[in-house]
Amino acid sequence: MTLQEQLDDFKTRFENGEFSFKPTRTQLDIMDRATSELIDGKAAVRALEVGELAPSFVLKDTDGRTVRSEDILARGPLVVSFYRGVWCPYSNLDLQALEASRAAIATHGAELVAISPQSPANSRMSQRQNRVGFPILSDPQGEVAVAFKVRFELPDYLVELYKGIGINLPIVNDDSSWALPMPARYVIASDRTIAYAEVSPDYTRRPDPPVLLPVLERLRTASRHRSF
Repeated sequence: MTLQEQLDDFKTRFENGEFSFKPTRTQLDIMDRATSELIDGKAAVRALEVGELAPSFVLKDTDGRTVRSEDILARGPLVVSFYRGVWCPYSNLDLQALEASRAAIATHGAELVAISPQSPANSRMSQRQNRVGFPILSDPQGEVAVAFKVRFELPDYLVELYKGIGINLPIVNDDSSWALPMPARYVIASDRTIAYAEVSPDYTRRPDPPVLLPVLERLRTASRHRSF
């Protein structure tokens, strides 16, 4: 089953009330409204695209170690996935799919990181619950998400819904703002050029990680040619 098939299956079961939290039709309509407004506002169009230079970043992993994008790019390409948080089941399925492709990504000479606004403690929970072996980096105040132009402020009506169902982003993210990154996947070449970009204003839709492999293969082939 592809990642999108898993996401679609979860969405159907969620809307049918098959989990402990059973959303009302009104709650589902509010979630759909927020997604539609993000799509109609063309938020994803403003995000960084293929051919642009990716911003450099310095972030902490779940153990407090400093991770520098420039250090990773000195070793090869970098796959970056923006992750909403441990509270989002769609994002957790995304992490699991990335983990399933981690070895193949490494075989192509690339490294993989996820970037989330959540606190390191919550990122540790994400790693443990989803059994991922790649770093989940904490992005305080969403500064890296802003640099990639994928961060957005939640509308007030969605904030009220989240509060009502126990999703308190200021606590999860250790940040007073109510903001999230759109789900986004980037492949960054060693010279910081973006070779692949997929940004979705609909959090229930994500690209299947294996689609990254041909991109990484092209980068590896180009690197070999430059070395001759």
